[in-house]
Amino acid sequence: MVSGPLRDFVITKSGNPVNLLDAATRLFGGEVTTSPLGPLAGGEHEVRGVAGTDFTIGYFASPQAVRVGAVPGSESYFVNLGLAGEISASIGAGRAVLGLTRAGVVNPGDIQDLRPGRPGTRFLGLRIGAGLVRRELEALTGRPASAVRFDFPLDLSLPSGKTVLLLIESLIEQLASGDPLLQREELRRSQIRCIVTALLLAQPHTHTAALRETPATPHPRVLRSAIAFVEANLAEPLSLGRIAEAAGCSARTISEAFREKLGTSPMRYVRDLRLDRIRQELLSTGDQIGETAYRWGMTHLGRFARDYRSRFGEPPSATTARR
Repeated sequence: MVSGPLRDFVITKSGNPVNLLDAATRLFGGEVTTSPLGPLAGGEHEVRGVAGTDFTIGYFASPQAVRVGAVPGSESYFVNLGLAGEISASIGAGRAVLGLTRAGVVNPGDIQDLRPGRPGTRFLGLRIGAGLVRRELEALTGRPASAVRFDFPLDLSLPSGKTVLLLIESLIEQLASGDPLLQREELRRSQIRCIVTALLLAQPHTHTAALRETPATPHPRVLRSAIAFVEANLAEPLSLGRIAEAAGCSARTISEAFREKLGTSPMRYVRDLRLDRIRQELLSTGDQIGETAYRWGMTHLGRFARDYRSRFGEPPSATTARR
C-alpha cells in the first residue's frame, strides 16, 4: 500500500474531531453526511484528499467512530481501504473488518458505520460517480444497464482484488506526481475508468452473472470513438454532425449505434453527461448555478432546470443548498 499518501493535499489536521467531520463532508462535495458514533474522541484527526471528474479520494487518520450517510439524491459508490490498524465497518446487516487484506464497497444510498479498532488507524475512501459505473458496465456488456449493487467485502488477498488495489495505488501516485503530464484531466479520467472496470470484473454485483455470460463484444469502434470525443469536448458546442464526423461515419450510423448499444440518442447522451458533471460541481464548488450550467454548454437555463429536475428528482437550488 502507498506509504503516506496525499501528503501535499492536507485539508485538516486538528485535535478537534468536529473538524474531521466537516472536512469529510466538504471533501466529498456534499454527497455524504457525517456524524459521530458515541462520544467525541481525543487525539489527532487528519483528512487529506483530492476531487476530480467522477471521483474523490480521501485519506483519514482518526480514532473517531463515525456514521457516514448518503444525502438524498446522491449517486456515488465508495471503496474503503485500510492503511494501518483495522476498522469495524457495517452497512445494515453487512459487517466486515477492513484492513490490509479486506476493503469495503458501499453502494449509493447506503449508510455506513466505521469504528477504528485503535488509535493510529488510517484508511482511504474512494468515491466513484454512479454514472461512470453505469457507463463502464454498458461498455463491457454492449447494452444498456440498470443500477449496479456490489457485495460489501472486497477480498484484497485474491489476484482480482490485488488488481483493484494496484490501480488505486497508481492513481494516488499519479495525483502526487509533480509531472505536468500526469496532472492532465484526460489521464486522471482514464485511470479512474480502469479502476471501475477492474471493480466490475473483480467484485460480485447484481450484474455479475450477465457480465460473465456476455461474449467479448465491446462497443463498435465508431461508438467508442464517438464517446471518447464527447467526453473530451463536453464543454464545447456539440452537434450530431460533429460527433458523427469524429467517429468517421454518418449521422444515421452513429445514431443507430447509440440507440442499439446504449438505448439513447447521441445528443441525449451528451445532455445527461453534462447534467452529471454539473451536479458534481454544484455539490463540490461554490459557483453559481447559471455559471456552472453555461460552462458545461447549457445555454437555455429554463430547459436546463427542467432536465435537471427530471434526471435527479430535485431542482438545482436544492442541490446547492446542501453544500
